[in-house]
Amino acid sequence: MSRIHAASKMSGLLMRQLRGEFSPSRGIVQLHYRSNMTSSTTKEEQKVHQPPHTVADEGSDKGDKAKVKAIVSYWGVDPPKISKQDGTPWRWNCFRPWETYSADISIDVKKHHFPANFMDKFAYSTVQALKFPTYMFFQRRHMCHAMLLETVAAVPGMVGGMLLHCKSLRRFEHSGGWIKALLEEAENERMHLMTLIELSNPKWYERALVFAVQGVFFNAYFLAYLASPKLAHRIVGYLEEEAVNSYTEFLVDIEKGIFENSPAPAIAIDYWRLPADSTLKDVITVIRADEAHHRDLNHFASDIQCQGHELKDYPAPIGYH
Repeated sequence: MSRIHAASKMSGLLMRQLRGEFSPSRGIVQLHYRSNMTSSTTKEEQKVHQPPHTVADEGSDKGDKAKVKAIVSYWGVDPPKISKQDGTPWRWNCFRPWETYSADISIDVKKHHFPANFMDKFAYSTVQALKFPTYMFFQRRHMCHAMLLETVAAVPGMVGGMLLHCKSLRRFEHSGGWIKALLEEAENERMHLMTLIELSNPKWYERALVFAVQGVFFNAYFLAYLASPKLAHRIVGYLEEEAVNSYTEFLVDIEKGIFENSPAPAIAIDYWRLPADSTLKDVITVIRADEAHHRDLNHFASDIQCQGHELKDYPAPIGYH
């Protein structure tokens, strides 16, 4: 009899639970399994979870076939609606309109820091030793050489900015803007790579080479910066000098007709604010200008420390591309 009573009590409990007769105050969450409540709840959820209107949706309204599905989130972070001055949607997620700029091409491409002491000579010799294997491998394949160069050149700014960031936290002191300056350098170098990718697709062995070289260089530069930041910046200064020389050779071959002067990709036109009819020569010219500015910035950082000062004592040239 006790088993029959317990079974009937349990069945009654389940029936009342399914009808939604239990309240949260009794320790059981109220369930809504009625058909009419389910349909109304679904309608409310559809209203609440309706994907936000995005820039891509605006483009599709105008006849654009590309449709981007918006991510539904409970956190209140909606995709920004950014457009150009003419009202057209901004198509790039890797950079924003306020991060674009017109490159300063009034540079001295032959500028060279003469190695005067042992540290400078060691840094210069290191760069020269690293230069010849890459030149032998790529020879006149400028596009592939430039892509490898940019995958390496984007590492020092990120490593230096990260270590200066940690140093600022440890010492409870300002950085003089050098964290931002070095991270700007890394981002600028990465945008060089994003531009070159639009023009050439690296082969599998070139990707494998990038993977190996970047892994070795990142760790080596990390240790070098920990040991001597002034040496690390001097090495980067000489690396950027070689980058300027490499892009100068690239421009010479374009002018001679050895390399096709193809139209500039759209990402380069928007990033450097170039004219719509710009060509590859214009893109390489502004990239070379950026490399020259990075050369000056890193030699300047090394000079500050070689003279017995710290980077935070001198304001960093933020925005000096």
